[in-house]
Amino acid sequence: MSTTANAPALRIPVSLLTGFLGSGKTTLLGRLIRHPGMADTAVIINEFGEIGLDHHLVEAVSGEAVLLASGCVCCTIRDDLAATLRELHDKRERGEIPAFRRVVIETTGLADPAPIIHSLLRHADVRQLYALDSVISTIDAVNAEAQLDRQPESVKQAAVADRLVLTKTDLVDEARTEALLGRLARLNPGADVVRADRGEVDPARLFEVGALPRHRAADTGDEPEPDGYLAGVMRHVCGPDCEHAGRAGRHDAGIRTHAFRFQQPLDWERVSAWLGGLAYFHGDALLRMKGLLNLRGESAPVAVHAVQHLFHDPVTLARWPDQDRDSRLVFITKGLDREVIADALALAMAED
Repeated sequence: MSTTANAPALRIPVSLLTGFLGSGKTTLLGRLIRHPGMADTAVIINEFGEIGLDHHLVEAVSGEAVLLASGCVCCTIRDDLAATLRELHDKRERGEIPAFRRVVIETTGLADPAPIIHSLLRHADVRQLYALDSVISTIDAVNAEAQLDRQPESVKQAAVADRLVLTKTDLVDEARTEALLGRLARLNPGADVVRADRGEVDPARLFEVGALPRHRAADTGDEPEPDGYLAGVMRHVCGPDCEHAGRAGRHDAGIRTHAFRFQQPLDWERVSAWLGGLAYFHGDALLRMKGLLNLRGESAPVAVHAVQHLFHDPVTLARWPDQDRDSRLVFITKGLDREVIADALALAMAED
C-alpha cells in the first residue's frame, strides 16, 4: 500500500470556515482573530471589506498580506486558493511575514465547500505543506430551517462540517433551537455542535480537530496523535440506515449517513477498488467519506478520506486511538442509497 512521502515535518493544519449568507460567519471570524489563541494564525478571506478588519490592521507586511493587532496574518485569495497557500508558505519561509502554525480559510456565503476541499487534497505541492484540519460551518438559529429548505448550498455546508457553530440562539426560544438541533443531527450526526454566544467561541473548541493526520508519514520519530482523528464521526456508527429525529426539508431529504464496521482485517487492494469505484461512478453524490482501517499486513490503522470524486492518499497512523481494532467508514451522501455502497463492496470483495 502506498502512503504519503517519508518526510518528518508536520504539515500546517488548515480549517475551512463556511456558512450561509447572514449566518454569522463574518462576525465569528472577526471575534476569533481578536483572541490571543489566534495570534499565530494566517487568515485567508475573499475580500477584506467583507469582514471589516480596517480598524484592526497594523501594517501591510507583503503585497496584499497584512498583520493584524492580534498577530494574525491576513490576506485575500488572488488567482486561486492553491497559489495563495503556496505563496503564504514561501513568504513565511523567507521571513517576509510572521511564522504561523494554522490557516483559516473563510468562504463566501454561497460557496460549495467541496471544491475548496478539493484544492487542499488535489495539489501535490499543497498537500506536502498543509493538512485539512476541520470544516466549520455557522448555522443561523433564526433562519436555518428556511435556508435548509430552500438553499442546497446551506445543506452541503452543514453536511460536510466537522464542527457546527450555532449562532443567534439568543433570538429564538429553546424549543425552536432543539428542533433545529434535531434536524442537524439527522443531516450530520457526526458533527460536534458549538453554541456561539454573540459570536464568541474559544478557538480551542473549533480547531485541531484532525480531519486528516498532519504527519506526512507514520514512521517518523514524532508520532501523530490519533485521538482527534474522526472523533466526532466515529462516535456515530449506526445500523443499516441512519434515522435520527428531525424534520427533513426539501434539499436535505436525500442526504444520508451510512456507516460500515468490519471486525476482520481488510485487504487493501479490494478496499481500494471499492472506494475508488464509488468515487468514479458516484462521486457527485459522495459528499464526504472518512475511515479508519485495519488492513492485513499493517499493525497500525490506516486513515482514508474522500470528498466527491477525489480521494486523499491513505495515511498510516502511528497507533490506534483505543483498543477497538474494527475498521470503520462513514459516508455522507446525497441521493446515494446504502444498498449501492454495499453492492459495490460485495463486488470488490468477491473472489476472482
